[in-house]
Amino acid sequence: MGLEERRQTIKAQREQLISELETLYMNAFERLGQLDLGEGAVARLTQLLLRSREAAITPLQEEIEKPIITSPGEQ
Repeated sequence: MGLEERRQTIKAQREQLISELETLYMNAFERLGQLDLGEGAVARLTQLLLRSREAAITPLQEEIEKPIITSPGEQ
């Protein structure tokens, strides 16, 4: 497998993971909306979920968007 093919495979895996995480978080938010926990508890859980989502997805997105810098010896 060539260098460019490996990069594309890694990028595709990161994008797939982001998509799966987005689905996971969306389902969690929907479940929260259906629970009768009171506004304060739902607000706290929502904030935790948002922080968790940000921490999980942002590094993956940043890695995808990072410019590719290679050295002459890379293959």
